[in-house]
Amino acid sequence: MSKNSCPIIIGVAQYTQPKDTPQPLDPLNLMVKTCQMAIADTGTEDIKEYIDSMYMVNINSWSYKDAPSDLSKILGINPVQKIYLSDGGDSPQMLVNRGAKAIASGQNKAIIITGGEAAYSVYREKKGKITLNWPKRRNPKYIEKKSQSYTTNFENKYGLIYPSCTYAMLETAIRAKSGRSLKQHREHIGRIFEHYSKIASKNPYAWSQKSYTAEEIYTPSPKNRYVIHPYTKRMCSNMFVDQSASLIMTSEETAQKLKINPKRWIYPMGGADLKNIFNITKRPNLYDSPAVRNASRLALEQSGLKIEDIDLFDIYSCFPSMVQIIMNEIGLSVDDPRDFTLTGGLPYFGGPMSNYSMHTITEAVKIIREISSKKIMIVANGGYNTKQSVGIYGNKPPVIPWDERDDSEIQQSINLKSLAEPIEEAHSQITVDAYTIYYDRDGIPLRVIVSGQLQNGRRTLALIECKPEELLKLEEQELVGKTFPVHHDSRRDQNLISIRD
Repeated sequence: MSKNSCPIIIGVAQYTQPKDTPQPLDPLNLMVKTCQMAIADTGTEDIKEYIDSMYMVNINSWSYKDAPSDLSKILGINPVQKIYLSDGGDSPQMLVNRGAKAIASGQNKAIIITGGEAAYSVYREKKGKITLNWPKRRNPKYIEKKSQSYTTNFENKYGLIYPSCTYAMLETAIRAKSGRSLKQHREHIGRIFEHYSKIASKNPYAWSQKSYTAEEIYTPSPKNRYVIHPYTKRMCSNMFVDQSASLIMTSEETAQKLKINPKRWIYPMGGADLKNIFNITKRPNLYDSPAVRNASRLALEQSGLKIEDIDLFDIYSCFPSMVQIIMNEIGLSVDDPRDFTLTGGLPYFGGPMSNYSMHTITEAVKIIREISSKKIMIVANGGYNTKQSVGIYGNKPPVIPWDERDDSEIQQSINLKSLAEPIEEAHSQITVDAYTIYYDRDGIPLRVIVSGQLQNGRRTLALIECKPEELLKLEEQELVGKTFPVHHDSRRDQNLISIRD
């Protein structure tokens, strides 16, 4: 990295579309809005001449044939490189890390990074409340795809294709590891999300600005039904939002040419991107994240900071299990006086699918511009505790330049700990290491999904088969550590555990 090629963020913007908008903007035009605002935030329209790359986060609520080209044309820019990603909540932070390396190496002069969702407007149309005059849905012309699926066909048979199911299973593993009772753990996660809710209540961009107590969060009610054990609705990410955020990166050299005020430069001081073993049935533990552990360490080393030097955090909060895993890995206690969200989190600020962390980065930039001494860590997560990206922001350059580190050996060390393939047809004894209970929309338990170790040490998945009244009893029982007989039902092609009084 040359002396003046140090990457900086010079423009940010975010927007939350009002819920009652009669003719709401589609995701593309939400991105138009925040990109134009981010350009204005740089203080000069001349930045457009330097933007030679566009990174776009995956859009879930609508689809376009070539959204990056459409957006570039409207903005009046001509980026040589256009990247449209596949899904993953790690995307915004990962793209900042990627962009920092590209600018530091001289590959790019300026990069615009953007994303937007309008799932709430799509929901309103389905309910017959509005008519959307949006462009016709088209399959994306090109996309940067993830390396493999988050789940396997075997895992999908048991519902692990649904994020709520997988994260709820991780939750029971975390609870068992902590030694807390079911009641204590409900109160614990309610307390964590009470903090998120309070921050959201003060955020003008938040989708929900109501502050909930811990008890209001963990107690099921008609307005807060059980989604999946032990999660109520108020513990889950809310993807039905209309939100967009964008940012612009460049080098110190380009910012100087454009006479952008140095007081508005914000430095990505450190960052790292790592992946856990993709499929949870092959992970040694269901309560940790080697990716977060190592990525946070690398980001801190690059920034020259220690965890004690960080003033504020944004801990990815799709579900309580992810918050706890990240906090445990970076050494942050729920009693720590430092805020662990900048926005209010995905259940309350809003969960605009893969683009949530773009909002946290824009918020971090705003905070540091106001109080230049602040140091902020953002931890973003994609998949099912699968892909993690960490970023540290402040008013100083990194100690270790962006183009001088190779993390491939660390990634390989994580991958090498993968377990053998799970047993798909089990006839043995299973010792439970995680489980969850599915409910219908009326809060009636339907089935129990179990992950566990067989007598030969191999992992498998199974469903508990019992009467509805017995399922209700299981809500207040700790199943982790218990052993049951399991057999494979060839007709259903699923492993079953029978529980009888």
